[in-house]
Amino acid sequence: MADVAAVRARNAEYWQHSAPGWIRHADRQDALGRPFGAAAFEHLRPQPGERIVDLGCGCGGTTAELAAAVQPGGEAVGVDLSEAMVAAAARRFPAVRFLAADVETAGLLPGAPYDGAFSRLAVMLFADPVAGCAVIRRSLRAGGRFAATVFRDAAANPWLVSALLGAAPHLGPVGPLPLGDEPGPFAFADQARIQRVLTEAGFDAITVDPHDVTVAAPDDPDAVTEWLIEVGPAGPAYRSAPEPARAAARTGAARLLDRFRQAGDGYHLPAGLWLITATAGAGNGPA
Repeated sequence: MADVAAVRARNAEYWQHSAPGWIRHADRQDALGRPFGAAAFEHLRPQPGERIVDLGCGCGGTTAELAAAVQPGGEAVGVDLSEAMVAAAARRFPAVRFLAADVETAGLLPGAPYDGAFSRLAVMLFADPVAGCAVIRRSLRAGGRFAATVFRDAAANPWLVSALLGAAPHLGPVGPLPLGDEPGPFAFADQARIQRVLTEAGFDAITVDPHDVTVAAPDDPDAVTEWLIEVGPAGPAYRSAPEPARAAARTGAARLLDRFRQAGDGYHLPAGLWLITATAGAGNGPA
C-alpha cells in the first residue's frame, strides 16, 4: 500500500468531495441504512448512564440513536473525519455532541474514556487500521466494549458494484474501487486480517462473525439509484456532471440493479457484513 500519510491525505480529499452527497441523502441513509449497523448496536447494548463514541458518525443518525439509548444520564459523541458532515450532524441533532477528528492520529479520542465504541461501515476506511483501532482501544475504560460492522467481499455485496458499474460510463473520471488492503468498502474482506489488526491494536475477546442482512428500499428507481450513486465512489463525478449525464447514470445503474427489484414492492439489496466485537483489557484507558 502507498505511504500511510499519502493515503490519509487522499482519504481526506475524497471525503471533502463526497460529503455533499451524504449530507443530501442523510435522511434516506438513516431510514434505509439501519440494517448495516443493527447487529453492532444490538451487541453493544448501550445502557442508561453510559458514554458511547460513534466512530465515522457521518451525518449523525447513528449517534442520535445511541444518545437516546443511554438516557437518562448518558452521552453519545459522534466523531468523523469530515468537518462538513459533522456540521450537518450538529444541525440535524443539536442536543447531541459531534466532533471532527482523524481517529488514527488523535492519540486519544476527544472526550475519552468511553464505556463503549460503535462503528457502522467505517473502520474499513482507515489508512492505518492498527493505529486507528489502537486509538479506539486506548479511549475505552477497562472492560469497555467495541462493536462494529464492515462489508465482506464484493461477491457478498453485488449491488454496490452494480451501482458503480452502471453509472460510471456516463460520467467523468471515476476512481476505481480500492483493491486489497487499500481503504475502501472491501478492505476488511479477509476475516483473518481483521483478527490481526485488532490483536495488534491490543484488544481482547475478539470475534469476527459473518452477518447477512437485506436492505429494503422503495420501488423508486430514480431515487434509489441516485442515493446509491451519491454515497458511493461515483458521487463526486455525478454531482459535477450535467443533468443529461446524471440521468443516464441513474438509468445505467437502474438497469444493473433491476435484478434486486420487485415491481410494486421495491428493492431488496443483499449485504454481507462482518460483525466485529472486542473488549479493552484490564488496566486499559487513559491515565
